[in-house]
Amino acid sequence: MIGKLKGRIEETGTDHLVVDVGGVGYLVQASSRTLSRAGGVGEAVVLFIETVVREDAIRLFGFLSAEEREWFRLLQTVQGVGAKVALALLSALAPGELSQAIVLQDKAAVSRTPGIGPKLAQRIVTELKDKAGALTAPLPVTAGKIVRAPQGVAAEAASALVNLGYSMSDAAGAVASALAELGEGTRLDALIRAALRQLAR
Repeated sequence: MIGKLKGRIEETGTDHLVVDVGGVGYLVQASSRTLSRAGGVGEAVVLFIETVVREDAIRLFGFLSAEEREWFRLLQTVQGVGAKVALALLSALAPGELSQAIVLQDKAAVSRTPGIGPKLAQRIVTELKDKAGALTAPLPVTAGKIVRAPQGVAAEAASALVNLGYSMSDAAGAVASALAELGEGTRLDALIRAALRQLAR
């Protein structure tokens, strides 16, 4: 099995690149995020590889970090998620954003990926909550305290902020600060406004 390739980019496509390693060109499928950061033709590249063997083909999937490769593997343990969907999800969300979506149980962030509907998004965040383990990034620290995963109205507020374009970590931190300021039982609209003020500081 091939686990890593180090060579030069010979060709790039919309969903793949060809890596020349000692005169042998390896066709490697990759997420759009990986392709945009790998470099251009002629540049050196190091890719972590997941080799998938099927009856009719051997396919290589490449990632710029071992963490991203682990997420690719983990995502496919969810029913309904194959290599294509896993790559699409890693194209839409960086590993850190994906881990935060799972911690926050934010199916809205996951369902923004083309090809992933609300039901599959819910299954992904639910099933991976206990499987992600070490891959799940810690939540941000605010005022010396670790921000816990928002629940209920707080989770809805964090999801709303993510939909406005803020990162998962920023949204979680802002909501936690706003909740500490306003107290439990705060209405959703008030919590969102307070969190936005936190982000504007």
